[in-house]
This record gives sequence, C-alpha cells and structure tokens, in this order.
Amino acid sequence: MSARRMRLATGSRPAADTPRPADAFDRGPDYVQSLHRGLDVIRAFGVDRPALSLAEIARETGLSRAVVRRLLMTLGYLGYVDKRGREFTLTPRVLDLGYRYLSSLPVAQFALPVMERLARGIDESCSLGVLDGRDVVYVQRVAVRKVMTINLSVGARLPAYCTSMGRVLVANLVDAERERWLAEVEPASRTQFTIADRGALGRELDRVRSQGFAYVQQELELGLCSVAVPVHGRSGETIAALNVGLPFGPGARARALSEILPALRRACREIDSTYPDRLDAVGSAERIDRRTSRGA
Repeated sequence: MSARRMRLATGSRPAADTPRPADAFDRGPDYVQSLHRGLDVIRAFGVDRPALSLAEIARETGLSRAVVRRLLMTLGYLGYVDKRGREFTLTPRVLDLGYRYLSSLPVAQFALPVMERLARGIDESCSLGVLDGRDVVYVQRVAVRKVMTINLSVGARLPAYCTSMGRVLVANLVDAERERWLAEVEPASRTQFTIADRGALGRELDRVRSQGFAYVQQELELGLCSVAVPVHGRSGETIAALNVGLPFGPGARARALSEILPALRRACREIDSTYPDRLDAVGSAERIDRRTSRGA
C-alpha cells in the first residue's frame, strides 16, 4: 500500500496540519500551551511514521528540540511513549484515550448488531461515522471479505466534503453551522470528479438534505463509490451517518440506489427506534457499556 493510501485509510497527517485554537483563545488565560504541544507530539506519529527520532518530531511539530525532549520524557513517564535506541514510538496506552470516547458513544454500540446484519444481507462492508470539524471519523465498522477491500477501521479520518457520510452530516447541521462550515472548508480536487467549488458543494448539500441520503462517486478516490444516510438521536437530530462503500463499475450506482440505499434506510430506522429506548432504560453511557459487555 502506498503512503498516500495509508494516510487516506488511517487519517494520519502531520501535526502541523491539525486544527489550531482560535487566536483569541490562544492568547487567553485558559489556554494550556503545554497540553497542546503534548498532543501535537502524539499526533506526529502515524502509519507511515511509527517510529520517530527527537529531531524528526521537532520537525513535524515545529517545536524546538529542547521542548520536544521534555514532552517526550513526560509522555514516557506517563506510559504513552517508549524509547528504542534513538527513536520513540507510541505505546498501546494511547488507545485508552480513544476507547474512552467510544465507550461514551452509545450509538456505536447499539448500531453494531444492526450493522452486522446489514453487512451480511448485502455482502458489503458498512461504517458508522461522526463529524469532527472538517472531517468524518469512523466510530464503528463491519467489514466483509472481498477481492477488493477498502482499508478503513475505527478511528479513520476522511475529509467530509467529498465523502457520503461527511455530506450527510454536514447537510443536516443547523443552517448557521452549515454556512460557517462551508465558509471554512477548503475543498480540493482529489480526482477529476470531486466537487471542489464551494457554491456547487453548497447546492449538493441542499440536495442531500432534501433527499435524505448522499451518493458519492469517485470523488474521494477513483474506483470507489458510497452511499450514506443519517442516524438520529432522541430529539430527531442527526448524531451519526451510516454508509456502505463499494467498488465503482458498471451497475454500481444503480445497485447503490436500488438495493443498498433501502437496506441502509431500514438499518437506520432500526437503530433510530432502538437507540432512544435502550438509552432511557439504562440511564447512562457507563451503564450501557456494562450491559453490552454482558451481552445485553
């Protein structure tokens, strides 16, 4: 797999590309610079950068070597970083940070059995994602074995503007939030089919909201297409998106809209109807996690 495809699949990116705090907050008394820098050091690692020297981390983060050294020593003391010779690596303890988020997201647990039935029924992989700034982040995934597989897993991060889940999530934001998101996003042509114009993207989001689903064809990467629908919370708000991705070829669009889309909608109705009742019954994400671990 190429470095580009690996970054696409995992969402890894240089720390310098991560969102920065707004300038007003950056200069305020509540901003903790050392915490921000420590997270930048963790984000410097990725699939194509599993082990880094101190100098490489300094270059990735834009921090001085002296600052990076202190941060690495602290992260090592806390168990998040290990040193092997002249290089540093992340430890499995970093996974605990992500697991704590997933364990507090009940919809990812409730959706899993529904997604497993969906994947078996259509013989295609399906994913659940949430919006995080300009990206969609995968919080649940059920994969099926295929000759051609899309290498994505929980935690993968993809640009929202050119993915079906991302468009569903952005389209269903309240108007003011959606306009702000559109004003801040910088769409780029990832393929010759990508909608990279803000005006055209805004019109496509209107269409997605109106029709209740998004179909994206070869905009993220050539040879791939996907269809997604919204998942709703107790108040009817969109809390996640459920999608199915498949190789693009003759008949792919027709199958996506005539076979996969109805199956996705049935799955989402099941999640929508089950999620609120089970959440009310247990009262909290922590109790949901305990019941799920016992097979409830």
